[in-house]
Amino acid sequence: MRNVTTFTVVPKLPPSLAKLSTLAWNYWWCWEPEAIELFQRVDRDVWEATGQCPVRLLGEVSQERLEELSTDESYLSNLERVAARQEQYLSSDGWLENHPQVAPDFNVVYLSAEFGIHESLSVYSGGLGVLAGDHLKSASDLGIPLTGIGLLYREGYHRQYLNADGWQQERYPHNDVHQLPLTLVRDANGGELTVSIALPESEVSVRAWECHVGRVTLYLLDTDFEANGENEREITARLYGGDRDTRIRQEIVLGMGAVLMLKAMGRVPTVYHMNEGHSAFMALERIRQLMKAESLTFDHALEAVKAASVFTTHTPVPAGNDTFDPAMIEHFFDSFAEDIGIPTKRILDLGRQDPSDENEPFNMTVLAINASSFANGVAQLHGATARGMWSRVWPNVPVDEVPIAAITNGIHPRFWISREIAELFNLYIGPAWISTPSDPDVWKRIADIPDAELWRMHERRRERLVGFARRHVAACVEKRGGSTAELRAAAEILDPEVLTIGIARRFATYKRLTLILSDLERTLKLVRHPSRPIQLVFSGKAHPQDTQGKEFIRDIVHFIRKNDLHHRVVFLEDYDINVARHMVQGVDCWLNTPRRPLEASGTSGMKAAANGALNISIPDGWWAEGELLGEHGWSIGSGERYEHTDEQDRVESEALYEIIERDITPLFYNRGSDGLPREWIQRMKSSISNCLPMFNTHRMVSEYADRAYVPAMARRGALRENGRAGSKALSDWKHRVRGAWPSVSVASVESGPTESLMYGSALKVTATVQLGALTDKDVNVEAYYGGVDTYRQLKTGTALSMTCTDKLEDGLYRYEGAVPCDKTGRLGFAVRILPQHESLANRHELGLIAWA
Repeated sequence: MRNVTTFTVVPKLPPSLAKLSTLAWNYWWCWEPEAIELFQRVDRDVWEATGQCPVRLLGEVSQERLEELSTDESYLSNLERVAARQEQYLSSDGWLENHPQVAPDFNVVYLSAEFGIHESLSVYSGGLGVLAGDHLKSASDLGIPLTGIGLLYREGYHRQYLNADGWQQERYPHNDVHQLPLTLVRDANGGELTVSIALPESEVSVRAWECHVGRVTLYLLDTDFEANGENEREITARLYGGDRDTRIRQEIVLGMGAVLMLKAMGRVPTVYHMNEGHSAFMALERIRQLMKAESLTFDHALEAVKAASVFTTHTPVPAGNDTFDPAMIEHFFDSFAEDIGIPTKRILDLGRQDPSDENEPFNMTVLAINASSFANGVAQLHGATARGMWSRVWPNVPVDEVPIAAITNGIHPRFWISREIAELFNLYIGPAWISTPSDPDVWKRIADIPDAELWRMHERRRERLVGFARRHVAACVEKRGGSTAELRAAAEILDPEVLTIGIARRFATYKRLTLILSDLERTLKLVRHPSRPIQLVFSGKAHPQDTQGKEFIRDIVHFIRKNDLHHRVVFLEDYDINVARHMVQGVDCWLNTPRRPLEASGTSGMKAAANGALNISIPDGWWAEGELLGEHGWSIGSGERYEHTDEQDRVESEALYEIIERDITPLFYNRGSDGLPREWIQRMKSSISNCLPMFNTHRMVSEYADRAYVPAMARRGALRENGRAGSKALSDWKHRVRGAWPSVSVASVESGPTESLMYGSALKVTATVQLGALTDKDVNVEAYYGGVDTYRQLKTGTALSMTCTDKLEDGLYRYEGAVPCDKTGRLGFAVRILPQHESLANRHELGLIAWA
């Protein structure tokens, strides 16, 4: 049909219900239990049918029901109370007022390819997006001035369903923006605000949709509108869909489009935070903006961009770090490079660990690292893994000194904790668990909760999980046209009295979700045990192109059918935030079996722990830290490394079976005369009181603010004073040091006697160094000492600055120092030279180091 005129219809709310609309248009409601209850009371069936989306609910519920509610005094009283609480929340004092050292215009822009705010807004696929959503929620709660920017995908990530054989199929329902709490960003004249990005074949227009998450605003960029051709409209069609060409276009729109849109809106961010490398092209656009506006050179602009940039790397799996062939970068960025007067190789060099290797692919993670003053992994172990993965960015620097820090992930407690357990917290802990969840003293009061109350609450959550699983499976059977027998079986799946283990993640090979099925006979004995049975709840999606992941899912389905285990084992299709919420709130144990060290963090285990579930996990990701806090779970092995994956799988599956058989089931089913598993309950309390204070996003976001955001703000301010004199001076200094570095060397090293030194004494060291065109003010000379291996090599060590005692002729300098004998055994030291400047973001920023 042609000449179609579109129009929008909005619900007609009675005046007394007007505040429902205000609640519906801010995702604050999704972590406020009473607000959720308000929407459920409108019409529970419509609420569930609309994916728990308040805007859709108000648009689809009958007008008669709205009129009925408009005179319900009880409902109106609750509405007034919740609306007043939201108004107080949105207007309460912010983080800035408690941080007087921070400039009033301080604000952070947080860029991510996905955001998991709530299941009703389908612009996420898994852990990365859910973490980003929780980041925004806690920033809102803390009052940190932060803005999120992502992409609005027309079809989001795929929705999963299984065919009759158990093989994963994908469908891509549209996100209807007119039935979501999204508002189109407009210009001063009320028109659609757009920006343009030049691509090789055409220009793409980008618009933005505004979404409110408490006190935080999220902008979602969109290319699917009439101003673009069909190819350009497809850029924001699907999350992680399409080929490499689609991926690079998406990442150009995300990174460069974010900078352009913020500028068009008149927003001037203080700090840019890249959540994974997908948005790293924003650094190039910021460089261009500075070069054009302030006549900076490329290097000067790069310094200014780095000063205000923070980067978080997530996945340690190579496939999770996007790379592009050099020819593709040249295709997309030749005209960009020409526009700012640099060779395209300068851009390629920023994305290579070894810039001298012209065949090395361009890596988005490396670009993000090179364009940031602070980089971090998302768990302590993951930080160490990331330092090893990206160490070639800093050649000759010891791996333990690679400047990638670690800030362990967390969860947003109020969103993920069940309403029942939240009510117990309110009763026995008080409001402090909401306002100061990172205070360990708050959680000591968990001991005050009577065992019987905690256990009854947990049993109700397990019953609700079983009820949810039955409804969910039945709905899936109906959608695929299943038989009456299948529907009858769905009504009987699981047992609300049986020890329930949850296993849910992305079905990637390294995550090993089917490790519990390694010995099928042993698994059958566990689930069929006459007095101490277990039941397994699986869920998770495979990437559409991951055939092996899909085979794992089919194996689970076939295992259930072949052995008639629907009453003990279930696979819940279409894993999303809603399914995850029911699982982490209702299981007794959460099972996580990745191949160490390939799990970056694993926040689902934190969510389960917060609800009192006990973790069974490989000591990887967050659990490598969590297992040390108390007796609230079990570790599978001690983090051993294996040469062959088959051997690792065999050993660790055997250990898993042993733990379940010898420790877990006896503990769970050992009941006192009152029917309570007292020892199990004590572990539940330990899980909550030890894990929640550490593994929450209030602590995490505060740590980002203290360690990354505020220092980046200070560094940005210092380098931009006096017409960016600081960044220019730093850039010029780096250029001079790089040019002179080939002439820098350690000429000679002398020391005192090296045998039979007494503990507590010191070994005097003297070094003569050749600095060429540099001076002692440009470098730091260090004695690097520690234990040595059988090859007399230092694996890790401690750096000790030496003192310049004499300037000799011909660029030679003498340095002296004393290496402390603070350990016994065979030790070693080496002398090294590093560049030194007060404005460096970290001591290894240049990646230059000269060893003796």
